[in-house]
Amino acid sequence: MNKQINMNAAEGYTSETSQKDLAAGVLKQAKQDLRRFHGATSAIERELYLDAYRWVISYDCSWPFSFLNVCQLLNLAPESLRQELLTDASLGLFSYLARRGGRAARSFQIFFNRIFTTSRNPIAVDPVPLTHVPIA
Repeated sequence: MNKQINMNAAEGYTSETSQKDLAAGVLKQAKQDLRRFHGATSAIERELYLDAYRWVISYDCSWPFSFLNVCQLLNLAPESLRQELLTDASLGLFSYLARRGGRAARSFQIFFNRIFTTSRNPIAVDPVPLTHVPIA
């Protein structure tokens, strides 16, 4: 009996993980299609852009991997993500890379701030300045 319960729990975890992986993949593909085909001139590429655009702006929740359901599954704020995806898609390559670089720099700064603020020794004594040491 315990073995059956453990198998069901493992299957549930695997299923949830697989759904999240698939949802993340759908979101990533939409992001790539929006950016790559934003200024597309061929009919096929333009259709790929429009499919991704319609998916992002849709408020339909009737199918499992709709934009809103993907956001819910991945614990993302739909309106913020929607705005970010559509803004990134409209940027030119230089602006897009500059924006990504800015985000990376902020993340790097936060990372180092956390390292140095948590690694300080709260009971450390400040050294005595050398100006107070008598000269012989």
